[in-house]
Amino acid sequence: MPDTQLASAHADEPRATGLRAGDTQVLRLRQEHPVNRDRQDIPCLDMFSVIVQLRDFARHELWCGGRLVFAGGHARMALSVTHLGEGWACRHLSSFDNVRVQIPRASLDALSEELERPAVSGFARAQGTVDPVAYGLVSALLPALDMPDRGNRLFVDQVTLALTIHVAQTYGGMAPLAPPGGRRTGGLSQWQEARAKEFLTANLGGDVAIAEVAAECGLSRSHFIKAFRETTGQTPYRWLLDHRVARARELLRGPQPIADIALACGFADQSHLTRVFAAATGMLPAAWRRRQG
Repeated sequence: MPDTQLASAHADEPRATGLRAGDTQVLRLRQEHPVNRDRQDIPCLDMFSVIVQLRDFARHELWCGGRLVFAGGHARMALSVTHLGEGWACRHLSSFDNVRVQIPRASLDALSEELERPAVSGFARAQGTVDPVAYGLVSALLPALDMPDRGNRLFVDQVTLALTIHVAQTYGGMAPLAPPGGRRTGGLSQWQEARAKEFLTANLGGDVAIAEVAAECGLSRSHFIKAFRETTGQTPYRWLLDHRVARARELLRGPQPIADIALACGFADQSHLTRVFAAATGMLPAAWRRRQG
């Protein structure tokens, strides 16, 4: 899943970290003191770029097709969506910090087909619009962007899919798919629930795509997440995280070193287990082990 992690030794150069969720790329780009204020061409690609500002962006300029189309700033939480195939260029005139989610048109078309909705042709009202939902979703990805090698693929897939659906429905005219007569669609069947949990348990580290788990149940990604939550009361990632903590509690009753338990339960290392375990139980693993003693 890790894609890039670029860090400059100079504060006046952009810093970027990135990761991938399938064909979708997620980048965090930040710069404190722009020095090169020349206009920069953006690669012309058939994909949509969703940009969410993590803090106020005071001044920048945008060109489209060689014409200046924007000069000004965007507030914290502001969202913009552009199609990169239209010939964009930009000029950064102040410090900035934002997250950019780049979604290929083919991926967006596949999602529309998956949800049985018409293809999204473009986005309206999505230029500098303050969007707390999108801000909350990209903020959830910041720990994974800061440490791409420790990012949980299942979680990143889940959040990126939620963001794509939110943007498509809010700005792209994609209507939610309502069940006939307003009824709930129902959860997983018994075999689907068992297979999903078995597959997730076999991949404790979460290095598995939502699409892979959904395919095991014969469902699309979005339908699987909805059905899983309706059946278990949790998203797949949350269920897996709780399962890992429960497994760690079992192993902590024995003599195995905590560092080994962390790896056995799919955590990156002992410190990762300690953070998650403490958040879930209110106790450090060593203290919990002593209490069992």
